[in-house]
Amino acid sequence: MARNIKLTLAYDGCDFAGWQVQPNQLTIQGVLVSVIEQITGEKTLPQGSGRTDAGVHALAQVATVSVESPIPVLNFRKALNHVLPRAIRVMDAEEVPVNFHARKSARAKTYQYRIYRGEICAPFLARYVYHHPYPLDEDAIADAAEVVVGEHDFTSFAAVDPDARAENEEVNNTRTVYISNWQCVGDEFVYTVRGNGFLHHMVRNLVGTFLMIGKGNLTNKDLKRILDLRDRSAAAATAPAGGLYLVSVEY
Repeated sequence: MARNIKLTLAYDGCDFAGWQVQPNQLTIQGVLVSVIEQITGEKTLPQGSGRTDAGVHALAQVATVSVESPIPVLNFRKALNHVLPRAIRVMDAEEVPVNFHARKSARAKTYQYRIYRGEICAPFLARYVYHHPYPLDEDAIADAAEVVVGEHDFTSFAAVDPDARAENEEVNNTRTVYISNWQCVGDEFVYTVRGNGFLHHMVRNLVGTFLMIGKGNLTNKDLKRILDLRDRSAAAATAPAGGLYLVSVEY
């Protein structure tokens, strides 16, 4: 009988082309497929809570996978970590009911975006933050973060989903943001956002727009106008992937 296994994963996304399997690309999902087959002999397709982009990291991505293997979950976790590359770790594994799904059962997610504000960013940190040592009105950025709290249509901050477009699906870009704030943590300026779901590039597009506010090129009024326009071209450029982390998924 098939067992439904919930995996909690941490990964360094720098050298991966994102979560989702892609032809001729190294991806988190693709590596998991290969390693699980090596351990169990089964061809599977682990389902993640969401598709992190190329270069994006995870502290606690959740995936579910159906396996016939009777291997105990503790041994399964150990076996996975023995074979997986060091950039991917299985932090926890547990057997869950068959109707539990990493994406469909999720109720909320939290992301963080890290901006390093010091003049010189150490090479050991550079891949994991966005280095921006230039002047920013951090108070203005922190104030603007409140604008996106609540239920909004975030079309202005969403990259077009190629899968939905190819299948002519009707896209609902309304999401609810519960927490949106910026904090100074040492030499870093860190954005934390928690919501019931996130669109493709949504957090990085929000960060790019907040940075424009910090530079004095946009105001809170402009941010509200951009939200209302529901037009991706109205918002700022996408912030780099390296500073973004999927922190947690709630069920």
